[in-house]
Amino acid sequence: MKVYFIGAGPGAADLITLRGARLLGSVRMVLYAGSLVPVEMLEHCQPGTELIDTAQLDLEQQQACYLRARDADMDVVRLHSGDPAIYGATAEQMRRLDALGIAYEIVPGVSSFTAAAAAIGAELTKPEVSQSVILTRVSGRASAVPELESIARLAEHRATMCIFLSGPHLKKIVTDLLLHYPPETPVSLVYRASWPEQRTYQGTLGTVLEETKRGAWNLTTMMLVGAALDRGIAAESSLYSKDFTHLFRVVKKAKDAA
Repeated sequence: MKVYFIGAGPGAADLITLRGARLLGSVRMVLYAGSLVPVEMLEHCQPGTELIDTAQLDLEQQQACYLRARDADMDVVRLHSGDPAIYGATAEQMRRLDALGIAYEIVPGVSSFTAAAAAIGAELTKPEVSQSVILTRVSGRASAVPELESIARLAEHRATMCIFLSGPHLKKIVTDLLLHYPPETPVSLVYRASWPEQRTYQGTLGTVLEETKRGAWNLTTMMLVGAALDRGIAAESSLYSKDFTHLFRVVKKAKDAA
């Protein structure tokens, strides 16, 4: 018996990995986060699969499901939104499985921050502009953010930043970002990236609050911010330059006329 922690991706049913979809169709019990994973994702399951929405379950109740599956010697899929490595609340589940001697495997998924970048047609890194991407969030009731990782502290780097669950906190986030980023820094908001109800906004730190309606951007909103989002900056990597030689491409130089 094994538990498979599978990243369901950002929302679209066809953005799950081939491995994840195959495993979904091979097990008889699936635990999924119903508030974050669309029901269309469950179409990958075989008929008769026991589908358990964990939105109303605490960890002990979820553990009871794993124990029941162990007694029946059947594999289980635990389906998480995005990628299980980011804000997945998977570590505490794996600790319990370790204690119970139940084997598990992690199947990565497409994160909502990459889906958000795709939604606005952006690359998050540009040479000599930003080569770092900071993934973060603001403190919530369930999980506090360490003070050293506050938005204001992270903004000192002026790298590309992807701020999860940002919708209800826009005013505070923008205020903290403006401590270090200039007002003309590009900002994008993406609500439910890849879902049918996806919405986007693109502006700047100086305009985002006046151009968006308070309360219009809900919890499942990703904020992308940073100079790398500026389409007017035409920075290019040397990787594909006709004059750049590397291991797989040797540039042939013209012979001296002499």
